[in-house]
Amino acid sequence: MTRKILGLIVLASAIPVLQGCFPLAVTGVGAAAVMANDRRTTGTYLEDETIEWKVIGRVRERFSGAHVNATSFNRRVLLTGEAPAEEAKQQIEEAVRTIDNVRDVTNELQVAGASSIASRGNDVLISSNVKARMVNNGKFSPLHVKVVTEAGVVYLMGLVSPQEGDAAVEVARTTSGVSRVVKVFEYVGNK
Repeated sequence: MTRKILGLIVLASAIPVLQGCFPLAVTGVGAAAVMANDRRTTGTYLEDETIEWKVIGRVRERFSGAHVNATSFNRRVLLTGEAPAEEAKQQIEEAVRTIDNVRDVTNELQVAGASSIASRGNDVLISSNVKARMVNNGKFSPLHVKVVTEAGVVYLMGLVSPQEGDAAVEVARTTSGVSRVVKVFEYVGNK
């Protein structure tokens, strides 16, 4: 009986300390679920995260006047945002191509001044709306499609079949606020 009481006291005293662990555990479980349903290997998934960090680091280091977003999927990098000049746009692409494990670069940077916070907020809203409309669509898993929006243009990345890609484009194309849809898919066999 003393052991039970002592155990309850230890457990009760640990609860305040462990409360901070719950969000981390839930996040870890969520990430594991996404990775389990991802068509990329775990190694490629982690490489993609590393590539994105390296791109942002290089851009900050060398191109202070640029607003660049880097999205890597299956080691293919999509560059969106704004570069101050055509020369900077090309130099950014060249710098990204030299990063280890990068297979390809799709350079969608616009030569323009940096976008406003309001514009970026609108892009986040558009991406959220596209993703929400993808849930329970019955034609493809939203876990297989990555949605990136820049200046109202929606970029779709992922490992999909041609039919899944077409269905994803249709969802994005018919979402309010979308001005254009660009496919940056890598196609796999029919599923």
